[in-house]
Amino acid sequence: MTENTKPTRTPSAIDEAAEEYSRQLFELNPELATSLGLPGHETEYHDHSPAGLLAQAELDRQTLARLDSLEPSDDVDRVTLDAMRERLGLSLELHESGWDLADLNNIASPAQGIRAAFDLMPTETSEQWSHIAGLLHNVPGAIDGYLESLRTADASGKVAAARQVQIVAEQTTRYAEDGGFFDKLAEDGTGKAAELKDELAAGAALAKTAYRKLSAFLSSELLPVAPAKDAVGRERYALASRAFLGATVNLEDTYRWGVEELDRIIAEQEAVAEQIKPGASIEEAKTILNQDPARQLKGTEALTNWMQGLSDTAVRELAGVHFDIPDIMKKLECMIAPTQDGGIYYTPPSDDFSRPGRMWWSVPEGEDSFTTWSETSTVYHEGVPGHHLQCATAAYQSGLLNMWRRNLCWVSGHGEGWALYAERLMGELGYLSDPGDKMGMLDGQRMRAARVVFDIGVHLELEVPARWGSGSWTAEAGLEFLRQNLDISEGQLNFEYLRYLGWPGQAPSYKIGQRIWEQIRAERESREGVNFDVKAFHTEALNLGGLPLDVLKKALLG
Repeated sequence: MTENTKPTRTPSAIDEAAEEYSRQLFELNPELATSLGLPGHETEYHDHSPAGLLAQAELDRQTLARLDSLEPSDDVDRVTLDAMRERLGLSLELHESGWDLADLNNIASPAQGIRAAFDLMPTETSEQWSHIAGLLHNVPGAIDGYLESLRTADASGKVAAARQVQIVAEQTTRYAEDGGFFDKLAEDGTGKAAELKDELAAGAALAKTAYRKLSAFLSSELLPVAPAKDAVGRERYALASRAFLGATVNLEDTYRWGVEELDRIIAEQEAVAEQIKPGASIEEAKTILNQDPARQLKGTEALTNWMQGLSDTAVRELAGVHFDIPDIMKKLECMIAPTQDGGIYYTPPSDDFSRPGRMWWSVPEGEDSFTTWSETSTVYHEGVPGHHLQCATAAYQSGLLNMWRRNLCWVSGHGEGWALYAERLMGELGYLSDPGDKMGMLDGQRMRAARVVFDIGVHLELEVPARWGSGSWTAEAGLEFLRQNLDISEGQLNFEYLRYLGWPGQAPSYKIGQRIWEQIRAERESREGVNFDVKAFHTEALNLGGLPLDVLKKALLG
């Protein structure tokens, strides 16, 4: 691919199977269609009840049977077939485990997703606000289906850990507050579509009532039966790890590698601290950076402007030099998220690019001071050459990749692994030559390595490395370990801690995914020698879209 040139191919029978699967998936999961900017489902939620989850499993099963009758016509088909078999087959395994009914954690469960459906909806016209009003009126049905699944899971002995139930009860209480998210949404809509005032207000009232119902259920019914133990155990963890990586790894070997990688990164940080001030420790060097007025931002407006400026510069300077970035992909909006849960995340453009890619910063309540040195590499992670380049490239390949390949095959280890790889790559390209910015990148890498150790160690109850303690990992020992390795605010630390405990296997997928990306590149460099072209390698890899990591490895290495 050259800049602004889109390759094309004739769609195959396997493409048609993937497109039909996508169409049916949008019927079952209409918010997914809306999130991609596809019209026709704006006021709908998918069925979170056991019947809805069963319908998804049946679709997966029928599609796999259809694929078994088809032969690939080219390399694109072969990759599609491998990826769909892995993803849909694993989805069935997860469904058969029964844990999909018990889906509850502090960041990525229906409790948050039902509310978050509003975040990507356009808000410019009266028609768009009419869609939002319709979706508000359908929140109660979505919550009721979710409650049915949680109760069904409870009846079979599958309940999230008490910590997760407690924090989600608190989150949903905040969502339902008078004057909170839903009331503010209705108020914003009234300002742009006054004729919808009553409909929006009524919808907000219904949504608040539904979330209060969910919060009450969590506090009064689920919390008393929720297990105190956070560790999920080997069997459940291994399945989750495969889901997030699209690859099978030896968990003990990966744990040991995580310990070694953490030690290596700390040593690298110590060397950078020496550059910042001879004889300084890592902590002393960070204090110097934090006290540097040139590296400080005050308020979310300053934060937004800084993010946008850094992002725009990266796009402008990398395009055509280190990466192929067609003009339509160059717009990336930096936003403050409407929630205060903590975290930074990216949402991809709509399939037609009418809605651009966006980088969101969810700022915890009371936080209004930010340091640039610690977040420069985060902008590259979420933007270019990280998630935005990756996701927008896939969306751009409508002439090469089917809908499922472009937009629906998201694998955390592939996507987040690329974004971490992109951070390191920006160091290679000279964009982190400032010792402070490099310290920030290393801090992020250290956090991701620590998560490998924490996540596998706590959930499998492995032995604590001597450097960090003794005995077997517990959640409490893990919290102190995170405090020593994650240089973030107490509010962010608590959010991350709960996230790792409640979403097993997800956090390590970043660093493990980065490792696999780097291994693939190293193998290609070794094979091709002086003929290796890193820009061409990146273009080839990104044009594949999102993939399970074992499928990516097969596609790029054979």
